[in-house]
Amino acid sequence: MLKYLLYWFPMLLLAVLNGIARDLWYNKYVSALVAHQISTFSLIILIGIYCCLVIKWFPPNSEKQALSIGIIWTLLTLAFEFSFGLLRGNSWKQLLHAYNFTEGQIWILIPIWVAIAPYIVYRFMSK
Repeated sequence: MLKYLLYWFPMLLLAVLNGIARDLWYNKYVSALVAHQISTFSLIILIGIYCCLVIKWFPPNSEKQALSIGIIWTLLTLAFEFSFGLLRGNSWKQLLHAYNFTEGQIWILIPIWVAIAPYIVYRFMSK
């Protein structure tokens, strides 16, 4: 499982690059909410592609292990996101706002996708 823990770090890089792309490219052409939504869906795609590569090159031993990978990656993602946000001076209210689905904030899809993507990809590739 240690190697899968290490495979989380490139995902972090993908998320940072995705955020940079949002800020430098389309953020100035659309509203903040639309930029957030585009960024969320583009990161879902990037994580999906990355997950396919990891599972193809380093397949888990079982469905249970694939699910464990997703849970570990999600815990790392949330720990990083909230600790980094707090270090940047954001309040809990600001950090949790990105998860307010009723206001069009769809960031909650990221930890959900990170949690289930390894399992889904494993199941798909095992057929």
